[in-house]
Amino acid sequence: MPTFDYRFRVDAPLRAVQEFHRDTRALRRLTPPPTLVQLHSVEPLAEGSVSKFTLWIGPLPLAWTAVHRNVSANGFTDVQTAGPVRKWEHTHRFTPLGEKATEIHEHIEFEHQSNAWGLLTRLLFAYPNLYLMFTYRKLVTRWHLRHQTRSTTGARP
Repeated sequence: MPTFDYRFRVDAPLRAVQEFHRDTRALRRLTPPPTLVQLHSVEPLAEGSVSKFTLWIGPLPLAWTAVHRNVSANGFTDVQTAGPVRKWEHTHRFTPLGEKATEIHEHIEFEHQSNAWGLLTRLLFAYPNLYLMFTYRKLVTRWHLRHQTRSTTGARP
C-alpha cells in the first residue's frame, strides 16, 4: 500500500497549530489552486466528526466524506469513508519543538481502486502532485500561523 510522508517546522507554539487545524476553514485554506473545494458540511474537529466536501479539479468533481479519528492535542487522522480512492487515511501529527516551534508531520496511507477512477487517482495523487500539494500547505500554514501569532501578540505583520 502506498504511503506519503511530509514534515515541516512552523515557528508557532503547539496551541496555535492546534487552533489552526481546528478551524473549520482550514480545508479550504489548505487546498491549492487550481483545485476548488465545495464544502457541504464540516463539523468542528472532534473524535468522530464528519466533513463532507467536493474537490473540483477542473470540471471533475471528487466527492469526499472524511471522519476524524484519534483526535488529541498532538494531532488527528482523517479517514475517507466515501470518495474516489479505496483507502485514504491522513494523519496529522504535531510535535512541540520548544515553546515557540512545532513540527508538523503529514502521513498518508492510501490505496487506489482497480477501475477507471483508480487510473485517474493514480495520476492525481502521484508523488510529484502530493509533494507539490503539501509544499503549498506548508507555506499556507506558516503564513497563517505567522499572521495569527502576530495578531495575538499585538505585533505588526
